[in-house]
Formats: sequence, structure tokens, C-alpha cells
Amino acid sequence: MKRLISVSLSVVMIFCLLLATDRRAFGYVDPGSGLIALQTAASIAVASLYAVRRRIRRYFTTDKKAAPAVRPSKSIADESHEAA
Repeated sequence: MKRLISVSLSVVMIFCLLLATDRRAFGYVDPGSGLIALQTAASIAVASLYAVRRRIRRYFTTDKKAAPAVRPSKSIADESHEAA
């Protein structure tokens, strides 16, 4: 049992070392990639500022639903019904 654990641990360590080693990458980075990253960061910042602004505005405005309701006046039909 100890031998199985030792072998499996060795296999996992070798696999991790293979993943961690550097290989030469022959890739091309487009000059517009930086601009896309900048645009993404700016849009995230603007969206978060908008959300914060809405929360601040909601905190300082009064709630119209909590205002006392105005009772409607009686209509002519209601008055004639009560008189009869």
C-alpha cells in the first residue's frame, strides 16, 4: 500500500513539473490587443461607477410608495346611492 501511494505521488509530481516547465512560444501579439485590454478595463470602471451612482441616488431620494395615499373623493353615483 505504501508503495502504491509513493508511486502515485511520484506520478503526480512529475506531471506537475511537466506543466510548470517553460517552453518557447512562437506567438504573435497584435498591437491592438493592448487597446482591447484598456477598453475592457475602462468599461468595467464606468459600469461600476454607474452602479455606485444609482445606489447613492437611491439612498438620498425619498420613496414615493411610502408617501401617504390620498383618499379619492366620493363620486356622484356614490352620493345618490347613499341618499336612497
